[in-house]
Amino acid sequence: MSPPWRVLVVSGPNLQLLGQREPALYGTTTLAEIHARLQRIAAEAQTEIDARQSNHEGDLITWIGEAAQHRFSGVILNPGGYTHTSVALLDAIRACHLPVVEVHLSNPDAREPFRRRSYTARGCLGRVAGFGPYSYELALRGLLLHLSDEIQSGRHEG
Repeated sequence: MSPPWRVLVVSGPNLQLLGQREPALYGTTTLAEIHARLQRIAAEAQTEIDARQSNHEGDLITWIGEAAQHRFSGVILNPGGYTHTSVALLDAIRACHLPVVEVHLSNPDAREPFRRRSYTARGCLGRVAGFGPYSYELALRGLLLHLSDEIQSGRHEG
C-alpha cells in the first residue's frame, strides 16, 4: 500500500552546516538528524518524505516547480538566506499549486531587520519559526493536518 501523501522537504543554503554553524543560534542538531526525525513522523502517518538540501537557488526552484508532476502532496521549505531575496523562489512556490510551509530554525522576526521580510512566505500556506529543529516537525504535522482536512472537505484532488 502506498502512502496517502508524499511530502517534499527542501532546505536551502548553508543548512548542510547545521550542528556546527553558529550553534548558539541554530543548535547542535544536524540536518541529517532533522531528516531522520521527519522520517519517523512520516512513517507513523504512512507518509513518504523526500528530504533534500542545496546551496543553489536554481535547484530549489526546480525541485519545487516539479513537485506536483512528481506527485508530491505538499512541500516543507527552509529557504535559508533566499527567504529575504528570492522572488524567483516565490514564483516557483506559487506556480507549483501545492501547499508549502515555510520553516526557520530561528525566529527571523527577532533578528536583524533585513531578515524580517520574507518574499517566500507570501506564497506559503503557513510559516513555522523559532522552535529550532522542532520547526520542521511542527511544519510536517501542520501540513499533514491541512492535507487531512482537504480530504475530509473534498477539496483535495488526490
